[in-house]
Amino acid sequence: MWRLLFTRRWLTALLVAAVFATACVFLGRWQWGRHLDKTHRKHQIETYYAAPPSPLDDIVPAGAGSLPEDGQWRHVSMEGSYLPEGRFMVRNRPQRVTYGYEVLDVLRLSDGEGVVVDRGWVQNAERADILPEVPPAPSGPVEVTGWLRPGEESRGRDLPAGQLASIDLSEVSRVTGLRLRPTYVVLDAERTADGGTPPRPTPLLPPSTDTGPHFAYALQWWGAAPVGFAIIFVYLRREYRDSLGPDAPSPAPRRPRKTRIWDEEDG
Repeated sequence: MWRLLFTRRWLTALLVAAVFATACVFLGRWQWGRHLDKTHRKHQIETYYAAPPSPLDDIVPAGAGSLPEDGQWRHVSMEGSYLPEGRFMVRNRPQRVTYGYEVLDVLRLSDGEGVVVDRGWVQNAERADILPEVPPAPSGPVEVTGWLRPGEESRGRDLPAGQLASIDLSEVSRVTGLRLRPTYVVLDAERTADGGTPPRPTPLLPPSTDTGPHFAYALQWWGAAPVGFAIIFVYLRREYRDSLGPDAPSPAPRRPRKTRIWDEEDG
């Protein structure tokens, strides 16, 4: 059988099986990586989402260059005043299968830096060229609590003033002229100096902690890796037995079934 295996046809089949197995291993590792990422995200959300808020400066101090890896979904508090002209509408954002805008306002902190606050969601207007009505950001000092999120990459689209295709912090900084903290905050609550709670857009839905099917997919890909070799073994063995001709030794006969006493009595 070994001489048959090292023919061109079966060596080609082995090569195809090896390529298939390698692809399965890498696809399994990719799905495993996605599983680890979602598991880490789930851990962060479950650890920080319902925790008491910490001061923003403790997590992302002034002059910070990036959001720390363990900073995502941290519950923070901060004080400042919203810029009167610091509103941006982020297009094509779904909420419960309905598309609309996420509403961003820029909070100026006491040190002069700004923080982008995602104050919620509004449904699209009846026409694409008309922005929906949105409650204005409160004027004067305000205390804000919310959850830290990393900014998003620019999509490079040329949109009307005040509209964004993603939460692009660099574009917000360019338009407002403010140095921004390298994060944005999903609004939890805000309170004005008189203790009031101003109107706001519809709050964003809580983040999902579902890790998805990636773990099962990884196991499936890894389990499929040896399938090609198994198929080759079955067909190679069959071809080898056929090549031996009619003189090939037949499988050992099955041992006769032992007659039991009660079988004879039943007969």
